Amino acid sequence: MLRGVRDDDLPVMRQWRNHPRVRAASFATHEITKEEHARWWAATRADASRLVLIYDHDGVSAGVVSYTGLSSESATWGFYLDLDGLEESRTLLRAWMGLERAAIDHAFGPLGVRVLRGEVLADNEPVRLLHKRFGFAEVGSYQRDVDGVPRDVVAIQLRRESA
Repeated sequence: MLRGVRDDDLPVMRQWRNHPRVRAASFATHEITKEEHARWWAATRADASRLVLIYDHDGVSAGVVSYTGLSSESATWGFYLDLDGLEESRTLLRAWMGLERAAIDHAFGPLGVRVLRGEVLADNEPVRLLHKRFGFAEVGSYQRDVDGVPRDVVAIQLRRESA
């Protein structure tokens, strides 16, 4: 289930985002400070083309889904999970799949987009495979600077009629 972000979610969102494995799979790998996170959240809340939601898994907050570039035509999405909590409860794979399904359903349902896009580091094979399992097509690739290092990125997309 996806729900709106509450103020008390912000510290745990930053904690999850700063997990070393989440940072390693992100386009910005530095540890995010409290001040940086507060600035990001203020800008996100003020921007109608962005939406951030919390994913609850079995009644427990377990991840973050973000949509950017929101329009009636398309949106770009990303996510991260509470890796430590989900591994401890042995529910990581179920939660990961649940988050992916919930994010797709929300994009094509309440958000009404026709195309859901994303980007994945090319060497992040587990995420690429999960996206393929849910019907995403790899539609291109390019190089992007990630903390001073050129990294290969794969663009993905899913059309509403394919979901």
